[in-house]
Amino acid sequence: MPTVPDLPGTLVPPDQENWLKSNVARLCNVDHQRFPGSQPVSFATNDLDKLEQQDFWVCEKSDGIRVLLFVFTDNNTKDQMSYLIDRHNTYRELAGLYFPHHENPMWPLRSTIVDGELVIDVDPRTKHETLRFLAFDCLVVDDQNVMSRPLDKRYGRLNEWFLKPYARMMRDHPHMANAQPFDIKVKQIKSSYNVEQVFNVDIPALQHGNDGLIYTCVNTPYTPGTDPNIMKWKPASENSIDFKLVLRFPPLASNPSAPDFHAKPIFLLQVWCGDERGVAKYELYDDLYVSDEEWEQMKSSGEQYDDRIIEVHWDPAVSHWRMMRFRDDKPNGNHRSVVEKIIQSIADGVEKDALLARSNAIRNAWKARQGQPAATARPAAVQPPKPVQRPPPLDVERRYGPIASSPWSKVSGPETIAGMKR
Repeated sequence: MPTVPDLPGTLVPPDQENWLKSNVARLCNVDHQRFPGSQPVSFATNDLDKLEQQDFWVCEKSDGIRVLLFVFTDNNTKDQMSYLIDRHNTYRELAGLYFPHHENPMWPLRSTIVDGELVIDVDPRTKHETLRFLAFDCLVVDDQNVMSRPLDKRYGRLNEWFLKPYARMMRDHPHMANAQPFDIKVKQIKSSYNVEQVFNVDIPALQHGNDGLIYTCVNTPYTPGTDPNIMKWKPASENSIDFKLVLRFPPLASNPSAPDFHAKPIFLLQVWCGDERGVAKYELYDDLYVSDEEWEQMKSSGEQYDDRIIEVHWDPAVSHWRMMRFRDDKPNGNHRSVVEKIIQSIADGVEKDALLARSNAIRNAWKARQGQPAATARPAAVQPPKPVQRPPPLDVERRYGPIASSPWSKVSGPETIAGMKR
Protein backbone atom coordinates (compact mmCIF):
# COMPACT_ATOMS: atom_id res chain seq x y z
CA MET A 1 0.00 0.00 0.00
CA PRO A 2 1.48 3.39 -0.94
CA THR A 3 1.73 5.61 2.10
CA VAL A 4 3.27 8.88 0.94
CA PRO A 5 1.69 10.50 -2.14
CA ASP A 6 3.30 12.80 -4.65
CA LEU A 7 2.13 16.36 -4.22
CA PRO A 8 -0.35 17.53 -6.87
CA GLY A 9 -0.28 20.93 -8.49
CA THR A 10 2.09 23.09 -10.49
CA LEU A 11 5.05 24.86 -8.90
CA VAL A 12 4.53 28.61 -9.00
CA PRO A 13 7.28 30.93 -10.35
CA PRO A 14 9.57 32.58 -7.75
CA ASP A 15 8.09 36.07 -8.12
CA GLN A 16 4.55 34.80 -7.66
CA GLU A 17 5.65 32.59 -4.76
CA ASN A 18 7.21 35.55 -2.94
CA TRP A 19 4.01 37.53 -3.44
CA LEU A 20 1.94 34.63 -2.07
CA LYS A 21 4.28 34.25 0.92
CA SER A 22 3.83 37.91 1.79
CA ASN A 23 0.05 37.46 1.68
CA VAL A 24 0.23 34.37 3.91
CA ALA A 25 2.42 36.28 6.39
CA ARG A 26 -0.11 39.14 6.38
CA LEU A 27 -3.06 36.81 6.91
CA CYS A 28 -1.27 34.95 9.72
CA ASN A 29 -0.03 38.16 11.39
CA VAL A 30 3.58 36.95 11.44
CA ASP A 31 6.70 38.98 10.64
CA HIS A 32 8.41 36.31 8.50
CA GLN A 33 7.73 34.36 5.34
CA ARG A 34 8.65 30.91 6.67
CA PHE A 35 6.30 27.93 6.75
CA PRO A 36 3.61 29.04 9.23
CA GLY A 37 2.49 25.58 10.32
CA SER A 38 2.84 24.28 13.87
CA GLN A 39 5.02 21.28 14.72
CA PRO A 40 4.40 18.75 17.54
CA VAL A 41 6.80 17.51 20.19
CA SER A 42 7.28 13.87 21.11
CA PHE A 43 5.17 12.40 23.93
CA ALA A 44 7.00 11.42 27.14
CA THR A 45 5.97 10.00 30.51
CA ASN A 46 5.48 13.38 32.18
CA ASP A 47 3.02 14.32 29.45
CA LEU A 48 0.51 11.95 31.05
CA ASP A 49 0.26 14.58 33.79
CA LYS A 50 -0.42 17.27 31.16
CA LEU A 51 -3.38 15.23 29.90
CA GLU A 52 -4.84 15.37 33.41
CA GLN A 53 -4.07 19.03 33.99
CA GLN A 54 -5.47 20.40 30.70
CA ASP A 55 -8.11 19.50 28.12
CA PHE A 56 -6.63 17.77 25.08
CA TRP A 57 -8.19 16.32 21.96
CA VAL A 58 -6.74 13.22 20.36
CA CYS A 59 -6.84 11.78 16.86
CA GLU A 60 -4.87 9.26 14.87
CA LYS A 61 -1.68 10.53 13.21
CA SER A 62 -1.90 9.72 9.52
CA ASP A 63 1.10 8.49 7.57
CA GLY A 64 1.12 11.02 4.75
CA ILE A 65 2.49 14.44 3.80
CA ARG A 66 1.86 17.49 5.95
CA VAL A 67 0.64 20.47 3.90
CA LEU A 68 -1.27 23.71 4.26
CA LEU A 69 -4.11 24.44 1.83
CA PHE A 70 -4.12 28.15 0.95
CA VAL A 71 -7.26 29.50 -0.71
CA PHE A 72 -6.60 33.02 -2.01
CA THR A 73 -9.55 35.17 -3.10
CA ASP A 74 -9.22 38.58 -4.72
CA ASN A 75 -11.95 40.56 -3.00
CA ASN A 76 -12.19 42.99 -5.92
CA THR A 77 -12.51 40.54 -8.79
CA LYS A 78 -13.88 37.61 -6.71
CA ASP A 79 -11.33 35.35 -8.46
CA GLN A 80 -10.27 32.42 -6.29
CA MET A 81 -7.09 30.31 -6.54
CA SER A 82 -5.91 27.42 -4.37
CA TYR A 83 -2.38 26.41 -3.44
CA LEU A 84 -0.62 23.69 -1.47
CA ILE A 85 2.21 24.77 0.82
CA ASP A 86 4.61 21.99 1.84
CA ARG A 87 7.14 22.00 4.68
CA HIS A 88 9.81 23.24 2.29
CA ASN A 89 7.55 26.33 2.12
CA THR A 90 7.11 25.61 -1.58
CA TYR A 91 3.84 26.62 -3.26
CA ARG A 92 1.94 24.57 -5.83
CA GLU A 93 -1.05 25.92 -7.70
CA LEU A 94 -4.06 23.60 -7.80
CA ALA A 95 -6.59 23.38 -10.62
CA GLY A 96 -10.26 22.45 -10.33
CA LEU A 97 -10.94 23.57 -6.75
CA TYR A 98 -13.59 26.09 -5.73
CA PHE A 99 -14.84 26.86 -2.22
CA PRO A 100 -18.22 28.60 -1.84
CA HIS A 101 -19.06 31.03 0.93
CA HIS A 102 -20.90 29.67 3.96
CA GLU A 103 -23.57 32.42 3.83
CA ASN A 104 -24.17 32.52 0.09
CA PRO A 105 -22.84 29.76 -2.21
CA MET A 106 -22.89 32.24 -5.11
CA TRP A 107 -20.03 34.08 -3.41
CA PRO A 108 -16.53 32.64 -3.10
CA LEU A 109 -15.06 31.81 0.29
CA ARG A 110 -12.56 34.55 1.03
CA SER A 111 -8.89 33.84 1.76
CA THR A 112 -8.42 30.77 3.97
CA ILE A 113 -5.47 28.71 5.27
CA VAL A 114 -6.21 25.16 6.42
CA ASP A 115 -3.79 22.73 8.06
CA GLY A 116 -3.91 19.07 7.07
CA GLU A 117 -2.29 16.03 5.58
CA LEU A 118 -2.39 14.37 2.18
CA VAL A 119 -2.86 10.60 2.30
CA ILE A 120 -3.59 7.83 -0.15
CA ASP A 121 -6.66 5.84 0.90
CA VAL A 122 -6.88 2.35 -0.57
CA ASP A 123 -10.30 0.68 -0.72
CA PRO A 124 -9.81 -2.75 0.89
CA ARG A 125 -12.25 -4.39 -1.50
CA THR A 126 -11.53 -2.78 -4.88
CA LYS A 127 -7.96 -1.63 -4.13
CA HIS A 128 -8.91 1.71 -5.70
CA GLU A 129 -6.63 4.53 -4.54
CA THR A 130 -7.98 7.94 -3.55
CA LEU A 131 -5.80 10.95 -2.85
CA ARG A 132 -7.38 12.68 0.13
CA PHE A 133 -6.72 15.88 2.07
CA LEU A 134 -7.48 15.40 5.76
CA ALA A 135 -7.97 18.78 7.41
CA PHE A 136 -7.45 19.04 11.17
CA ASP A 137 -6.98 22.74 11.97
CA CYS A 138 -7.16 26.19 10.41
CA LEU A 139 -5.25 29.43 10.71
CA VAL A 140 -7.45 31.73 8.65
CA VAL A 141 -11.05 31.28 7.46
CA ASP A 142 -12.86 33.72 5.18
CA ASP A 143 -10.23 36.45 5.72
CA GLN A 144 -10.52 36.05 9.51
CA ASN A 145 -7.42 35.06 11.46
CA VAL A 146 -8.51 32.47 14.06
CA MET A 147 -5.04 31.46 15.32
CA SER A 148 -5.59 33.09 18.72
CA ARG A 149 -8.83 31.20 19.31
CA PRO A 150 -8.98 27.86 21.15
CA LEU A 151 -8.96 24.63 19.17
CA ASP A 152 -12.68 23.92 19.57
CA LYS A 153 -13.54 27.29 17.99
CA ARG A 154 -11.05 26.78 15.15
CA TYR A 155 -12.39 23.28 14.56
CA GLY A 156 -15.94 24.64 14.44
CA ARG A 157 -14.99 27.19 11.78
CA LEU A 158 -13.16 24.47 9.86
CA ASN A 159 -16.34 22.42 9.65
CA GLU A 160 -19.01 25.10 9.34
CA TRP A 161 -17.30 27.67 7.13
CA PHE A 162 -14.86 25.54 5.12
CA LEU A 163 -16.01 21.93 4.75
CA LYS A 164 -19.83 22.00 4.86
CA PRO A 165 -20.35 24.52 2.03
CA TYR A 166 -17.83 22.64 -0.11
CA ALA A 167 -19.41 19.24 0.67
CA ARG A 168 -22.87 20.64 -0.13
CA MET A 169 -21.60 21.93 -3.48
CA MET A 170 -20.05 18.54 -4.31
CA ARG A 171 -23.28 16.78 -3.36
CA ASP A 172 -25.42 19.12 -5.50
CA HIS A 173 -23.00 19.04 -8.44
CA PRO A 174 -21.42 15.55 -8.48
CA HIS A 175 -19.96 16.10 -11.95
CA MET A 176 -17.41 18.43 -10.35
CA ALA A 177 -15.71 15.50 -8.62
CA ASN A 178 -13.69 14.63 -11.70
CA ALA A 179 -12.02 18.04 -11.69
CA GLN A 180 -10.90 17.89 -8.04
CA PRO A 181 -7.18 17.26 -7.40
CA PHE A 182 -8.11 15.32 -4.24
CA ASP A 183 -11.01 14.48 -1.96
CA ILE A 184 -11.42 16.61 1.18
CA LYS A 185 -12.45 15.54 4.67
CA VAL A 186 -12.06 16.87 8.21
CA LYS A 187 -10.45 14.54 10.72
CA GLN A 188 -12.62 13.28 13.54
CA ILE A 189 -11.20 14.29 16.92
CA LYS A 190 -12.07 12.92 20.35
CA SER A 191 -11.48 14.02 23.90
CA SER A 192 -8.23 12.65 25.26
CA TYR A 193 -9.88 10.19 27.67
CA ASN A 194 -11.55 8.47 24.71
CA VAL A 195 -8.22 7.29 23.32
CA GLU A 196 -9.42 3.67 23.50
CA GLN A 197 -11.99 4.45 20.79
CA VAL A 198 -9.21 5.82 18.60
CA PHE A 199 -7.22 2.61 19.04
CA ASN A 200 -10.13 0.20 18.67
CA VAL A 201 -12.45 2.00 16.23
CA ASP A 202 -10.77 4.83 14.33
CA ILE A 203 -7.40 3.26 13.50
CA PRO A 204 -8.74 -0.15 12.36
CA ALA A 205 -11.16 1.65 10.01
CA LEU A 206 -8.39 3.61 8.26
CA GLN A 207 -7.64 3.03 4.61
CA HIS A 208 -4.21 4.63 4.89
CA GLY A 209 -1.18 4.14 7.09
CA ASN A 210 -1.12 5.20 10.73
CA ASP A 211 1.83 6.74 12.53
CA GLY A 212 0.55 6.95 16.11
CA LEU A 213 -1.57 9.62 17.81
CA ILE A 214 -1.68 13.40 17.99
CA TYR A 215 -2.76 15.19 21.18
CA THR A 216 -3.67 18.88 20.82
CA CYS A 217 -4.49 21.19 23.71
CA VAL A 218 -8.01 22.59 23.39
CA ASN A 219 -7.44 25.92 25.11
CA THR A 220 -4.21 27.15 23.53
CA PRO A 221 -3.78 29.17 20.31
CA TYR A 222 -2.39 27.93 17.02
CA THR A 223 1.36 28.55 17.24
CA PRO A 224 3.70 28.51 14.21
CA GLY A 225 6.85 26.46 14.76
CA THR A 226 7.37 23.90 17.50
CA ASP A 227 4.41 23.85 19.89
CA PRO A 228 4.71 21.92 23.20
CA ASN A 229 0.91 21.87 23.38
CA ILE A 230 0.77 19.49 20.41
CA MET A 231 2.21 16.06 21.20
CA LYS A 232 2.76 13.11 18.90
CA TRP A 233 2.59 9.70 20.53
CA LYS A 234 4.12 6.48 19.27
CA PRO A 235 4.97 3.31 21.12
CA ALA A 236 8.53 3.67 22.39
CA SER A 237 9.65 0.96 19.96
CA GLU A 238 8.27 2.94 16.98
CA ASN A 239 9.60 6.43 17.67
CA SER A 240 11.62 7.72 14.75
CA ILE A 241 14.05 10.53 13.92
CA ASP A 242 14.86 12.29 10.66
CA PHE A 243 18.56 12.62 9.90
CA LYS A 244 20.61 13.50 6.86
CA LEU A 245 22.38 10.43 5.50
CA VAL A 246 25.98 10.79 4.30
CA LEU A 247 28.02 7.95 2.79
CA ARG A 248 31.78 7.65 3.32
CA PHE A 249 33.75 5.17 1.18
CA PRO A 250 37.05 3.49 2.12
CA PRO A 251 40.22 4.18 0.10
CA LEU A 252 41.35 2.00 -2.79
CA ALA A 253 43.94 -0.55 -1.74
CA SER A 254 45.93 0.28 -4.86
CA ASN A 255 45.57 4.05 -4.46
CA PRO A 256 44.95 5.28 -0.90
CA SER A 257 44.28 8.80 -2.14
CA ALA A 258 41.18 7.70 -4.09
CA PRO A 259 37.89 6.30 -2.73
CA ASP A 260 36.79 2.74 -3.52
CA PHE A 261 33.25 3.29 -4.79
CA HIS A 262 32.73 -0.47 -5.20
CA ALA A 263 33.23 -1.13 -1.47
CA LYS A 264 30.53 -0.91 1.17
CA PRO A 265 30.62 2.58 2.72
CA ILE A 266 30.05 3.80 6.23
CA PHE A 267 26.54 5.27 6.63
CA LEU A 268 26.71 8.39 8.75
CA LEU A 269 23.72 10.16 10.29
CA GLN A 270 24.02 13.92 10.55
CA VAL A 271 21.87 16.04 12.84
CA TRP A 272 20.61 19.45 11.78
CA CYS A 273 21.95 22.26 13.97
CA GLY A 274 20.04 25.12 12.38
CA ASP A 275 21.09 27.55 9.68
CA GLU A 276 24.23 29.64 9.70
CA ARG A 277 24.17 32.60 7.33
CA GLY A 278 21.39 30.95 5.37
CA VAL A 279 23.20 27.61 5.05
CA ALA A 280 22.02 24.50 6.88
CA LYS A 281 24.60 23.36 9.44
CA TYR A 282 24.96 19.64 10.21
CA GLU A 283 27.07 17.68 12.66
CA LEU A 284 27.81 13.97 12.98
CA TYR A 285 25.41 12.22 15.34
CA ASP A 286 25.68 8.45 14.86
CA ASP A 287 25.88 5.77 12.19
CA LEU A 288 23.21 3.72 10.43
CA TYR A 289 23.25 -0.07 10.40
CA VAL A 290 22.99 -1.53 6.91
CA SER A 291 23.44 -5.26 6.34
CA ASP A 292 25.38 -6.60 3.34
CA GLU A 293 22.12 -7.79 1.81
CA GLU A 294 20.52 -4.37 2.29
CA TRP A 295 23.55 -2.72 0.71
CA GLU A 296 23.16 -4.89 -2.38
CA GLN A 297 19.48 -3.92 -2.56
CA MET A 298 20.39 -0.25 -2.22
CA LYS A 299 22.85 -0.51 -5.12
CA SER A 300 20.38 -2.31 -7.37
CA SER A 301 17.61 0.22 -6.61
CA GLY A 302 19.27 3.00 -8.59
CA GLU A 303 18.33 5.45 -5.82
CA GLN A 304 20.67 8.15 -4.57
CA TYR A 305 21.13 7.66 -0.84
CA ASP A 306 23.85 10.16 -0.07
CA ASP A 307 22.88 13.63 1.13
CA ARG A 308 19.18 12.84 1.60
CA ILE A 309 16.90 13.13 4.61
CA ILE A 310 15.85 9.71 5.93
CA GLU A 311 13.64 8.51 8.76
CA VAL A 312 15.22 5.99 11.13
CA HIS A 313 14.19 4.01 14.20
CA TRP A 314 16.23 2.42 16.98
CA ASP A 315 16.56 -1.36 16.67
CA PRO A 316 17.45 -2.86 20.08
CA ALA A 317 18.29 -6.19 18.41
CA VAL A 318 21.40 -4.69 16.83
CA SER A 319 21.72 -1.61 19.08
CA HIS A 320 21.78 0.63 16.03
CA TRP A 321 19.60 2.91 13.96
CA ARG A 322 17.78 1.34 11.00
CA MET A 323 16.40 3.14 7.96
CA MET A 324 12.64 3.31 7.45
CA ARG A 325 12.15 5.59 4.41
CA PHE A 326 13.23 8.75 2.62
CA ARG A 327 11.77 12.04 3.82
CA ASP A 328 12.05 14.19 0.71
CA ASP A 329 9.04 16.17 1.96
CA LYS A 330 11.26 17.76 4.64
CA PRO A 331 13.89 20.41 3.88
CA ASN A 332 16.06 19.31 6.84
CA GLY A 333 16.29 16.55 9.38
CA ASN A 334 15.08 17.04 12.94
CA HIS A 335 16.85 19.83 14.80
CA ARG A 336 19.37 18.70 17.40
CA SER A 337 17.11 19.93 20.22
CA VAL A 338 14.21 17.91 18.80
CA VAL A 339 16.43 14.82 18.43
CA GLU A 340 17.38 14.99 22.10
CA LYS A 341 13.71 15.13 23.05
CA ILE A 342 12.90 12.16 20.82
CA ILE A 343 15.81 10.22 22.29
CA GLN A 344 14.43 10.93 25.73
CA SER A 345 10.97 9.90 24.51
CA ILE A 346 12.38 6.60 23.26
CA ALA A 347 14.22 5.98 26.52
CA ASP A 348 11.25 7.18 28.60
CA GLY A 349 8.46 6.16 26.26
CA VAL A 350 4.81 5.58 27.10
CA GLU A 351 3.26 2.33 25.94
CA LYS A 352 -0.36 1.91 24.85
CA ASP A 353 -1.38 0.17 28.07
CA ALA A 354 -0.18 3.13 30.11
CA LEU A 355 -2.30 5.52 28.03
CA LEU A 356 -5.39 3.35 28.50
CA ALA A 357 -4.80 2.90 32.20
CA ARG A 358 -4.65 6.68 32.70
CA SER A 359 -7.85 7.37 30.76
CA ASN A 360 -10.18 7.23 33.75
CA ALA A 361 -8.10 9.72 35.75
CA ILE A 362 -7.91 12.01 32.71
CA ARG A 363 -11.68 11.83 32.32
CA ASN A 364 -12.30 12.61 36.00
CA ALA A 365 -9.98 15.62 35.87
CA TRP A 366 -11.66 16.85 32.67
CA LYS A 367 -15.14 16.53 34.21
CA ALA A 368 -14.01 18.22 37.41
CA ARG A 369 -12.88 21.26 35.42
CA GLN A 370 -16.36 21.37 33.89
CA GLY A 371 -18.05 20.93 37.26
CA GLN A 372 -19.42 17.50 36.37
CA PRO A 373 -19.35 14.37 38.58
CA ALA A 374 -16.37 12.09 38.13
CA ALA A 375 -16.68 8.53 36.95
CA THR A 376 -17.08 6.11 39.84
CA ALA A 377 -15.41 3.20 38.11
CA ARG A 378 -12.97 2.49 35.37
CA PRO A 379 -14.66 1.91 32.00
CA ALA A 380 -15.14 -1.81 31.62
CA ALA A 381 -13.19 -2.07 28.38
CA VAL A 382 -10.06 -0.51 29.88
CA GLN A 383 -8.02 -3.09 31.74
CA PRO A 384 -5.12 -2.44 34.12
CA PRO A 385 -1.82 -2.32 32.28
CA LYS A 386 -0.06 -5.59 31.69
CA PRO A 387 3.65 -5.89 32.33
CA VAL A 388 5.44 -4.72 29.21
CA GLN A 389 8.57 -6.38 27.93
CA ARG A 390 10.65 -3.32 27.22
CA PRO A 391 13.80 -3.34 25.10
CA PRO A 392 17.17 -2.81 26.79
CA PRO A 393 17.80 0.80 27.79
CA LEU A 394 19.12 3.00 25.04
CA ASP A 395 22.70 4.06 25.01
CA VAL A 396 21.90 7.75 24.71
CA GLU A 397 25.49 8.89 24.48
CA ARG A 398 25.62 12.03 22.31
CA ARG A 399 28.07 11.81 19.45
CA TYR A 400 28.20 15.39 18.29
CA GLY A 401 31.16 16.78 16.45
CA PRO A 402 31.92 18.55 13.21
CA ILE A 403 32.28 16.33 10.20
CA ALA A 404 35.16 17.24 7.91
CA SER A 405 34.94 17.27 4.14
CA SER A 406 36.21 13.96 2.84
CA PRO A 407 37.21 12.45 -0.51
CA TRP A 408 35.31 9.34 0.58
CA SER A 409 31.91 11.01 0.20
CA LYS A 410 30.21 9.80 -2.92
CA VAL A 411 29.20 13.35 -3.76
CA SER A 412 32.85 13.99 -4.61
CA GLY A 413 32.93 11.08 -7.07
CA PRO A 414 31.36 10.41 -10.45
CA GLU A 415 27.57 10.61 -10.79
CA THR A 416 27.16 6.91 -11.62
CA ILE A 417 29.26 3.94 -10.52
CA ALA A 418 28.38 0.34 -11.40
CA GLY A 419 24.96 1.52 -12.48
CA MET A 420 24.19 3.18 -9.13
CA LYS A 421 23.44 6.89 -8.94
CA ARG A 422 25.82 8.72 -6.61
